[in-house]
Amino acid sequence: MKKNNIILDKAFVFSVRVVKLNTYLCDDKREYILSKQLLRSGTSIGANINEAQAGQSKNDFIAKMSIASKEARETKYWIDLLVATDYLSLEDVHVQTLVSDIEEIVKLLTSIIKTTKDNCE
Repeated sequence: MKKNNIILDKAFVFSVRVVKLNTYLCDDKREYILSKQLLRSGTSIGANINEAQAGQSKNDFIAKMSIASKEARETKYWIDLLVATDYLSLEDVHVQTLVSDIEEIVKLLTSIIKTTKDNCE
């Protein structure tokens, strides 16, 4: 895990939580389809942020961060769907913090993309 990069660190920690949640959903809830979607999008966020760090240009950086933002929004959708279908409960503190974390990641990515675009003009 890279130090002093808040979004990269948050995305990595979030990815670890998603991997563990996937294991729980498969082992305890016998849910395999939605959890797989969540696993793919939730771990893709950090991978795209990591790729953006090696962007060849500002536009490349923005493109990769935009993909990470889309993946974060998709991840929020899968979490919301898992709650709506009673696989997860918003009464569970772990679910509450998971939702809070993904909302924070979406906001951070949106801000980073906007700031980078503004600095390109």
